[in-house]
Amino acid sequence: MRAYELVLVLKTSLSESQQKKILDGVKTLLKGVKKIKENVLGQKPLSYPIKKETAGVYIDWSFEMDSIPTDFEKKLLVNDDVLRHLLIRRK
Repeated sequence: MRAYELVLVLKTSLSESQQKKILDGVKTLLKGVKKIKENVLGQKPLSYPIKKETAGVYIDWSFEMDSIPTDFEKKLLVNDDVLRHLLIRRK
């Protein structure tokens, strides 16, 4: 198992149910994930505007998985409600 960390920045205009729907969609993309530790950092201002948004909701996930699907990041880029994402493999 490899340890990964995923940070998502979502639009602030989304309701709680819309945010939950997006996060559930991301979890379904990550098939075979073993242990998820979710840390919602809340709304924070952005250093520069992204898609005309000046703030974002930050969500930090730590999880273990064998390998990330090859099209995972492409599917995140297609979603307009995800302003930015960062996926790194931890040691």
